[in-house]
Amino acid sequence: MQKLFLVSTGPGHSDFLTTATRNAIDEVSDIVGYGLYLDLLDHLVKEKVCHTTNLGEEIDRAALALNLASEGKATALVSSGDVGIYAMASVVFELMERQELNGESYPHWGDVEVRVVPGISAMQAASSRVGALLGHDFCTISLSNLLTPWQTIEKRIHSAGQGDFVVSFYNPVSKKRDWQLDRAVEILLEYRPAATPAILARNVTRPTERIQQLSLSEIRGENVDMFTLVSVGNSESRRFTTSRGSYIYTPRGYSGKL
Repeated sequence: MQKLFLVSTGPGHSDFLTTATRNAIDEVSDIVGYGLYLDLLDHLVKEKVCHTTNLGEEIDRAALALNLASEGKATALVSSGDVGIYAMASVVFELMERQELNGESYPHWGDVEVRVVPGISAMQAASSRVGALLGHDFCTISLSNLLTPWQTIEKRIHSAGQGDFVVSFYNPVSKKRDWQLDRAVEILLEYRPAATPAILARNVTRPTERIQQLSLSEIRGENVDMFTLVSVGNSESRRFTTSRGSYIYTPRGYSGKL
């Protein structure tokens, strides 16, 4: 049987692995993924044939998984968070549609049955750590302009600001990209108050997790890296403190009914 599971490992901690993900891993013989993601799966993949690739080799990783599956090996391609959100699922489907890579044709990829196993994304986990920041309409924007022109990204940030969406920024900063997040903050400040609640969530659910609550105007790119998710509330998002902690939430519009 030619079967490929596109598996979501969640934000990092094993507690956030879904039963569907565990079942998919149990069913396969081969696992393909970035080394860190396989390390996070630990004992679940010890009896599997593991194929690791480096960061930046996403196309080769997807092609390897498709080739293994087309050879009759039940295969899982793993991604952190949700495999369908800024991850490997779209790469796999693009290759299948084209059925070619580096000038070579792979028509047998079309014979592979692909099953997508969704998972918990970093933005969901980060929101849960502070309360319910994603309580109303929200969007995600990747600040990486390696594959998307910055003009397009900036247009989307303006649209999110005009639409008053809660915004989660993925890929906010890297060694070669150190200004995009600061520019994104400047844009959002055109549409919402400086005191708008926001969070920086680094390595959420992992042993080195760090969650910082702050305001929109306090966000600085120099305090963020590629392991950090940045989420900003909308004009209605609220932060309050009790004797047990500080919470951030976005109302659903029930104020007149409570």
